[in-house]
Amino acid sequence: MRTFSPTTDDLFIAKKGRVSRGLARAMLSHRATHSDRSARMGELEAEQQREQREQLIRVTIADRSFETHFQPIVDLRSGQPVGAEALSRFAQLPVRAPDAWFAAAASVGLGVELELAALDMALEQLHLLPSNLYLSLNASVETIMSEQFGASLAGIPAERIVLELTEHTRVDDYQKFEQSIEAIRSKGVRLAVDDAGAGYSSLQHILNLQPDVIKLDIGLTRGIDKDPARRALGRALLTFGLDAYKASIVAEGIETEGEFETLRALGCPLGQGYFLGRPGRMPAKRPASAGSTLALLPSPNEEVASPLLWPRQRTGFDGQVNEVAERLAAESEQSKTA
Repeated sequence: MRTFSPTTDDLFIAKKGRVSRGLARAMLSHRATHSDRSARMGELEAEQQREQREQLIRVTIADRSFETHFQPIVDLRSGQPVGAEALSRFAQLPVRAPDAWFAAAASVGLGVELELAALDMALEQLHLLPSNLYLSLNASVETIMSEQFGASLAGIPAERIVLELTEHTRVDDYQKFEQSIEAIRSKGVRLAVDDAGAGYSSLQHILNLQPDVIKLDIGLTRGIDKDPARRALGRALLTFGLDAYKASIVAEGIETEGEFETLRALGCPLGQGYFLGRPGRMPAKRPASAGSTLALLPSPNEEVASPLLWPRQRTGFDGQVNEVAERLAAESEQSKTA
């Protein structure tokens, strides 16, 4: 029987292989340790950021370091305001859009608290709004279903409130949500579904809740004068809302005269957007001369508060009478004499 005698080279190769395998195991172990350390550091950093975000939101709520601005909702035929939507504006650093603030609050479990604080601030100024105008308030499903929400509306003239549902995610207990909505509506509050035409969820809310007001999404309104597909969808939603539910329809985000004229021609009754009036601040005291008009103060970051002056009224900002409002007033006079 022949025996095998390893040579020096064979022993060297075998030893080298053991060393290489050991080195590989050590390197893998080091990488795993480094990866674990990096993951822990990432988790720690994320937790610190979350704590900082939570603290910022808590301070914002406690100090009420935000403002309520109001954007006119206008009758597209007469040019007269019929209501105003309350919009929160945050001046505190870091400068972010309102949606980002509410999303940040929700991410740390303070979404309902921030929404309720914003609602309370808006409702405190309801008495400054002309009595013939309604106030439109935004609220999520979580806020509407919270125990504190009913207390926020206590003592408020319900017939002047339109509640805009801003939630477009899945509602886990829709039956309970419907019960909450019905309890609020039974007191006289009207319900609006926001962003109709933007996705399935808003249409589902319309079908299930049969709202009093349907708001057409800005994505549908923008460029509707130049896009046949948008006009067709807009016409269908108008027919659906007006005929099926007798709902008021509000077109959001009207920014050009072309969009304004097209929506009027389609029969859209109401609208809002920069072409009709930018968001503005409510004056601390309503002037006696204001009557039933909506007089807003210009906001620092909103350029001009109300570029559409309600018929035959001047802004007080630039002293120029808006041509659109003048034309609407003239059309109204002509229709009376015809």
